[in-house]
Amino acid sequence: MMVAGVRLRSAVATDQAARETNEDTAWASDGLFVVADGMGGHEAGEVASRLAVDVVSELAGTSPTLDDVTRVVREAHRRVRGLPVEGERRPGTTLTGVVVTEHAGEACWLVLNVGDSRTYRMVGGMLEQLTRDHSEVAELVEQGLVPVEDAARHPRRHVVTRVLGGGASRVDPDLRMFPVSRGDRMVVCSDGLTDTLPDARVQAVLRAERHPRAAAERLVREALAAGAQDNVTVVVVDAVAVTREPGASGGADVAR
Repeated sequence: MMVAGVRLRSAVATDQAARETNEDTAWASDGLFVVADGMGGHEAGEVASRLAVDVVSELAGTSPTLDDVTRVVREAHRRVRGLPVEGERRPGTTLTGVVVTEHAGEACWLVLNVGDSRTYRMVGGMLEQLTRDHSEVAELVEQGLVPVEDAARHPRRHVVTRVLGGGASRVDPDLRMFPVSRGDRMVVCSDGLTDTLPDARVQAVLRAERHPRAAAERLVREALAAGAQDNVTVVVVDAVAVTREPGASGGADVAR
């Protein structure tokens, strides 16, 4: 697949794990790679995540700006927020991922995030988390009130502070844009993976498996073997070739 001068190779793997249904939804084509992790019970989470991905899929095959992505994510929030509420919990979903775009004539990754699903980049065999978790525990860690090593076991680790479809009238995504480099490997996943496997193990698997499909499927298998209780979804996308290398136009990391 060639998008914005970048040849991409990608794959998706998912499993419902210990849950009765799979409330994760993924999209991985035409330069758009996202995962949404739904919540709400009674299949509402599945509906919410699928609706959010359906809305943001309009970014596929385009070259969106930061404003374009913000507009589409706000629309996804509006649409999910309009779903009927059954029981005590309003349907909602996280949304994270990356879209390939162009900025100043250069191919760029544009990372977006709402919630506690995650997007990573691996460069030179080193894995880096690109997104910030929107969760109570992440905020407590940032404030120095909870040690990093205790976050994974904290009883409120799954309480999200920003979500599509929640009570807030408007939700904006965290955005980050930077040039694509040949050899970049992007990983987009629901928290079913990161709650179960430490980043060091994820990095080891990504180093060991050269093809995105082998890497995505192995990560899901290892999460299940480690006792994953939540749905596990993984998207792996490689930048195999770039027609214009970073630096030609002085590209920089831009965040919002």
